[in-house]
Amino acid sequence: MIKKTALITGVLGGIGKALGKTFRERGYFVYGLDIRTPDAGEAAQVCDVFIPFDLHGYCTNESYRTQHQREFSKLIPTLSVLVNNAAVQLLDHTESIRLEDWQETLNVNLTGPMLLSQYFIPLLEQEKGVIVNIASIHQQLTKPRFVSYATSKSALVGLTKAMAVDLKDRVRVNAISPAAIETTMLRAGFNNDEAALDILRNLHPVKRIGYPDEVAQLVLFLCSEEAGFISGANFTLDGGISSVLHDL
Repeated sequence: MIKKTALITGVLGGIGKALGKTFRERGYFVYGLDIRTPDAGEAAQVCDVFIPFDLHGYCTNESYRTQHQREFSKLIPTLSVLVNNAAVQLLDHTESIRLEDWQETLNVNLTGPMLLSQYFIPLLEQEKGVIVNIASIHQQLTKPRFVSYATSKSALVGLTKAMAVDLKDRVRVNAISPAAIETTMLRAGFNNDEAALDILRNLHPVKRIGYPDEVAQLVLFLCSEEAGFISGANFTLDGGISSVLHDL
């Protein structure tokens, strides 16, 4: 029996690792992409084939893109699922945003997912495959200094909906917009301040933040036959925080 295959970007991050483990446990052959060099044995825990990959470089350097497309054609003969999970979060106030940071954010969080989706459409179509884009609650609700990040995630949800309409029944495309998820990126944003993280937890009606496994399980469901009527959707995974009215 031929295994289904999944390609996951940002596979060494908090959500990426959960995605890799979850899909492998469900019997998928997983290809993992990440800019970070894995520690000894780290990649083997979350994917079957690890490919060092700079998504920003893939968007900006034509020779780099061509080189990796050749590598993809050799290593990936079939593809059932593409999860565009990799992201960067470069924060600054509007008047201080550097153009290079703005462009890197849009490349990694938006243009990269579009280019990878574009490249893999023929393989995904053969498998009646699925693309899942990992967006963010910042596509709808944001806070100061997240201008570049929020813009990129808003556009990623727009891309999801437009691609779902454009690709019709060839490939299903959906997005997930998580709120606070227990990851290194989240903790870095709070300088690993446990008191601040406790305040954040208590802001959520469920009185906690999310776990990477919860994101992975929702992605897995969206890639299943049971989700065959779902396309062009954006699922908010937020512990109820987007329903809270702050009026004090």
